[in-house]
Amino acid sequence: MTEDRVLVAGAGIGGLALALTLHQIGVPVTVLESARQMRPLGVGINIQPNAVREMFDLGIDAAALDQVGVPAEEWALVGLNGREVYAEPRGLKAGYKWPQYAVHRGALQMLLYRTLVERAGVEAVQLGAKVTGYAQDGSGVVAKVARADGTTDEMRGRLLIGADGIHSAIRAQMYPDQPPIHWGGAVMWRGTVRAKPLRTMSSFVGLGTHRQRMVIYPISKPDADGYSRVNWIAEVTVDNVDGWQQDGWFRPLEIDEFIHHFDAFRYDWLDVPAMLRQADCAYENPMIDRDPVPSWVDGAVALMGDAAHAMYPTGSNGASQAIVDARVLGAAFVENGLTPQALAAYDAQLCGPVSELVLRNRGAGPFGLLNLLDERCGGTFDNIDDVIPADERAQFMAKYKAAAGFAIDKLNAAPQTIQAGARVPRTAETPAR
Repeated sequence: MTEDRVLVAGAGIGGLALALTLHQIGVPVTVLESARQMRPLGVGINIQPNAVREMFDLGIDAAALDQVGVPAEEWALVGLNGREVYAEPRGLKAGYKWPQYAVHRGALQMLLYRTLVERAGVEAVQLGAKVTGYAQDGSGVVAKVARADGTTDEMRGRLLIGADGIHSAIRAQMYPDQPPIHWGGAVMWRGTVRAKPLRTMSSFVGLGTHRQRMVIYPISKPDADGYSRVNWIAEVTVDNVDGWQQDGWFRPLEIDEFIHHFDAFRYDWLDVPAMLRQADCAYENPMIDRDPVPSWVDGAVALMGDAAHAMYPTGSNGASQAIVDARVLGAAFVENGLTPQALAAYDAQLCGPVSELVLRNRGAGPFGLLNLLDERCGGTFDNIDDVIPADERAQFMAKYKAAAGFAIDKLNAAPQTIQAGARVPRTAETPAR
């Protein structure tokens, strides 16, 4: 009989959140991660209130999240002339029951990993183990695994969840004729720097237009000297007719290779070139996603996170949606057991709406206000209300938050995704433990 176990391909934020959820609801889980060791890679990301709520329900509280990031207080857009286009409070200050967090991606991943090992044991994660494909036989699924030592083997489980990112081998097997990774022409340079936070103690600031933009926000509380670890993203859009010409999708580089694009970003409240000169690191990667697919499920196999819905980071919700995926999967297991029917229920709930979000983000997401500003006045103005009236700006942002699943009233009133103490029921196919 197939072992009553769920296999998870990938120990990113989504895969680890799912493994913690499965442990919480009483399901044995093995995470297969291709990296030989876990390291805190990446720079800053935002975790929206809908995902923070799920983290709290997993027992990862504000004290733990404070160790890897800082609660966000404000989200603001600024035109090319340095003047405010739109600003709103975020998290608790906006009226949510849960905060929004700006965090270091790698630090959050390591927090989830340590928590999983503490709760489920070190054997819950197998490192140096890449899932390269799968087979199904009606009683479960067999994952094909390539080990870091060059050997290959197979692992059997009740279900397999592909949390293996934008280059997912599991998705490639489901959709062997899928289009290649989509690049729309935007190139991002990312890094961190010790600097004083802008506007508030924790403001997310988007500055510029869709052709040339900076995003700046702190990912730590200020030290005694008033300086925080600040995440920055510098972005330009170029002609992509010839496709991405670099050998890979991610590389470290020197500031001098791109700083000239932002020579004019100098204001009385911010000198972007001077800030970039002090950066701790810089990495280049194109803004990429994948075209949506009609379903994330193939029998006893499902996709989640970037494997299901890699999206442009314009709405700060890629990692948040991966966490929500994990919890919706968990709720489906509680309702339907470890069955393909549970995966189908998850797919029916999320695939359509999140696929629409992927396309919405491709169209600039909430930064679309800056696009609109550019169309109407070239990014400079004397009075923003003469260019985009306040009601229009507010309605634009409200529509995006509703599409992304964190409209305030709806989220605050929503019941828990998984009720406290819920467990996956045993069925005729699920042996007693």
